Amino acid sequence: RRVLLLGEGNFSFSASLCGAEGTHVVATSYESEEEASGRGGAARSIRRLRESGAEVVFSVDCTKLKDYFLPGKREFDCIYFNFPHCGRKAGVVKNRELLARFFRSSAEVLAEEGEVHVALCNGQGGTPADQPRREWHNSWQIVAVAAGAGFILSNVHPFKAETIHGYKCTGYRSQDKSFCVEGALNHVFTRSTPPLCFTPVSCRTQLGSQEVSFQVPQVLVDKINRGFLDLNSNHPVRAVKEKLIAGLRKAFPLQDINSCLPLLHQGHLDGVCHSNVFWITPSPEEAPGTEEMSQGLANAVLLSHVDFCPDTDKDVQEGCPIPQQFYLRPSLLPHAQAIIQKGAFLPGTLHVLSGPVFRKCLITPHSTPVFHEMLIVFAVHRGTENSCIQMLAENIKTTIQFLHQAVSGIKPSINLREATSLETTELSDFAAFESQLGEIQHFLCMGTDTDTSGSCVGIIRTAPHVSESSELVVVLASLNLDLLAMLLCGISDWRMLWTSDTRFLRQFPEGQLRLFKSFSLYPPSYVHDVSFWVPDGEQFDEVAFHTIARRVSGETVLSIQLRDSFQQTGTGRKSLCYRVTFQSCDRALSCQEAAEMQLHFRKEIQQHLGVTLR
Repeated sequence: RRVLLLGEGNFSFSASLCGAEGTHVVATSYESEEEASGRGGAARSIRRLRESGAEVVFSVDCTKLKDYFLPGKREFDCIYFNFPHCGRKAGVVKNRELLARFFRSSAEVLAEEGEVHVALCNGQGGTPADQPRREWHNSWQIVAVAAGAGFILSNVHPFKAETIHGYKCTGYRSQDKSFCVEGALNHVFTRSTPPLCFTPVSCRTQLGSQEVSFQVPQVLVDKINRGFLDLNSNHPVRAVKEKLIAGLRKAFPLQDINSCLPLLHQGHLDGVCHSNVFWITPSPEEAPGTEEMSQGLANAVLLSHVDFCPDTDKDVQEGCPIPQQFYLRPSLLPHAQAIIQKGAFLPGTLHVLSGPVFRKCLITPHSTPVFHEMLIVFAVHRGTENSCIQMLAENIKTTIQFLHQAVSGIKPSINLREATSLETTELSDFAAFESQLGEIQHFLCMGTDTDTSGSCVGIIRTAPHVSESSELVVVLASLNLDLLAMLLCGISDWRMLWTSDTRFLRQFPEGQLRLFKSFSLYPPSYVHDVSFWVPDGEQFDEVAFHTIARRVSGETVLSIQLRDSFQQTGTGRKSLCYRVTFQSCDRALSCQEAAEMQLHFRKEIQQHLGVTLR
């Protein structure tokens, strides 16, 4: 391991590391050798470092590190910068600037999986780990500053000076004087994954007897065909599915249907709000010319982003063998209908389908525009449906409770609640959309320490069998695998399930379910307001508003809150003001990036929603 130490005063910290096995120390000082050697004990520490084979370099500017090291010697595994300071009575602004330039410089000499350690006095960092915590404007804002250079805070722990052999802090106001390090914290930063580049992605799917290509809506580009449920996947979503199926097999005959189900559906969606659906205009494979097809796909996706609705916009090409109105499947229910109609659909056997489904929704930590649905379909004799539902729910409940207790040591409360006992305002986005697909008899709710009322993780409904003379009733149970994985593993933000950072899946080796530990602590948030006049006589589409925010920010909008609604006297014009909070749960997001996203967001809502910005 190559370790670089910056801003050393008396070199006592470097000297404490130089004997570590397998470690090559490069200790540096901003001062000249003559100035540094004059500090108490420095000459002795420098001599010890050189005798141990360490490098000692003087007059090193921490903001220009690549200038001091040849290309082949820039890959440092760890960079330490203890108690950085501009010197004398420099204020927080100057020290923030120093840190910003230091982090940018460190990025040029740090190994890909290296760490940057920055020790700060109590309160300087501005994170919740500081006790007491300073006001944000009076801190060094270290996490936000580091984000500007592509770093995330992955760990923070006390800087215990008393445990470092021979260490003595020095440099108070650029003098050979010590300073108070009680309550000091060591901040450990790592590289973030780079910002997502949303290049257009085309997808192919079987539609009847034809193979159809379509361009994926931009908001779903990083979520399509991720293979979370594939056999070789270690993702916790697949682990939850496999555990549930294993539990069900103990009580029921079961068929796990793993056939590739089409992503596109066709036709009307009775009772479903069209603004909740991703509409697609596909191009058949035999369409003439690749360039022409690509242009057609680009036009189609533009329409889907502005809530292209088949009820209002008819754009069927004359002579085309496939009707042009399709949508990404919001549910697996239509596939269940195909199973029910087969002769092999026997009473008592569970048929299990699973796969991603797509729904436009408002932005909240638990509202997902795509999630993995597990749909359980089985037929029972009329009059026995209630007892069979109770038996199924009890089986699922037992499995989930066992998993939660194995992961966290806590047994959660899981309740099967009558649909009539829940008010509309109590329904999650998942449950609310399911209610649009047909009548629901029961909600499966899972409570936690922080939410004892429970989050809806599944619904159960019944339907008559396709045969009019049949004495059978079909029971359909839908489970949200993503939400279950979040609750079981302690994942607070659904976006983490879709991260491209390999540190996420490393926490679940061979598909083991464990409590998740975030690798991005205290991510900075940036608040922007946007206000506008709504077009006269039109109902404002809030789902479309949130969907545009998702798209332009690459899912870095944490929340959108209505701050004010105002109706102008006389004209009747309506003005809305929303507060948009940007925050990434898994990668670095700088203040400048968030500001640029906000400007883009304003332009997009003006263009696609017809609002007049204020």
